[in-house]
Amino acid sequence: MGKLLKTKDETYYGKITAQGYSRRDFVKFATVMTAFMGLEHSMVGQVMKAMETKKRIPVIWEHFQECTGCSESFIRSDHPLVADVLLDNISLDYTDTLMAAAGHNAEEAKQKSMKENYGNYILVVEGAIPTKDGGIYCTIAGRTAVEILKESAAGAAAILTFGSCAAFGGVQAAHPNPTGSVPVSEIIKDKPIINIPGCPPISEVMTGVVLHYLTFGTIPELDGFGRPKQFYGKRIHDSCYRRPYFDAGLYAETFDSEEAKKGYCLYKVGCRGPVTYNACSTTGWNNGVSFPIQSGYPCIGCSEPGFWDNSPFMERLTNVNGVGIEATADKIGKIVLGTAVAGAAVHAVATNIAKRKEMKEANDCGEDNLKNIKY
Repeated sequence: MGKLLKTKDETYYGKITAQGYSRRDFVKFATVMTAFMGLEHSMVGQVMKAMETKKRIPVIWEHFQECTGCSESFIRSDHPLVADVLLDNISLDYTDTLMAAAGHNAEEAKQKSMKENYGNYILVVEGAIPTKDGGIYCTIAGRTAVEILKESAAGAAAILTFGSCAAFGGVQAAHPNPTGSVPVSEIIKDKPIINIPGCPPISEVMTGVVLHYLTFGTIPELDGFGRPKQFYGKRIHDSCYRRPYFDAGLYAETFDSEEAKKGYCLYKVGCRGPVTYNACSTTGWNNGVSFPIQSGYPCIGCSEPGFWDNSPFMERLTNVNGVGIEATADKIGKIVLGTAVAGAAVHAVATNIAKRKEMKEANDCGEDNLKNIKY
């Protein structure tokens, strides 16, 4: 931790090269993340310049009522630079789960960073905040999560909630919510909050939000649930490879049926893809290898508010009308899936497939493409 505090004036690029990554690695990473953030290829240079010239952002990462799955999503990323940007290349001054220091030494590092960087650091929160009985159901060193959150948020420039627990309450807030768990937004009202839900979120999504803040100095455009539209602006359904089966009315009725083996739509076995906003179907997990629907399991809507009470997960939901292809998260709101409006969706599907193709091409960027980047 002492080393991190001493080197926090380094730039991202300086830290990356010091770790042995090549210029080519850096350019590929910037190119992929630019495409993933939904920016035009011409913006690659601006993303690179920000990483080359701006000092690393101090980050305080708090853990409350959670399973640590969001941290696991990072450390198990197949793309080393994705994990490194947050776990090493930023000035990660405090995270009680991943840091080497513990006890008084860890607390001293956090207090020192928050004091030195007051008003300029990013606060990352993982986990819900229990409020019942004075918040006693999550205490650290004798202090409640509510107390620690308020202290850490006081000097933060912005707050990132990693995972559905911190963003919406998560499974801890499931009925009957015995500990009175609430999301960060229920406690902190005077700071910009970017919700990055998912159980857990995708590594590239978490990294992309930090890179957006670094590049532009502002938080990204958010939807009605506080999620960045660049990553949560499209339904999983709209770019799902099973979408043509949905439009044709071809569904798997059971998981052991011939229709399931043929890859038919999983809507009738509970898939929430038509009302779930996330990047799973365009980005995938484990370096783009797969995502739940591709693995044969229906989407459970883990990036949506209240998904934990929206079960059983393998049963078709009902009583929602008019979920059209152009519907947005704000229009749909906190609802459950019923009879989706089927029909032609070629333009929306094509748009998402094109984005997925662009990201793949960026990841496979060859020497000819790199020569077009100004060094």
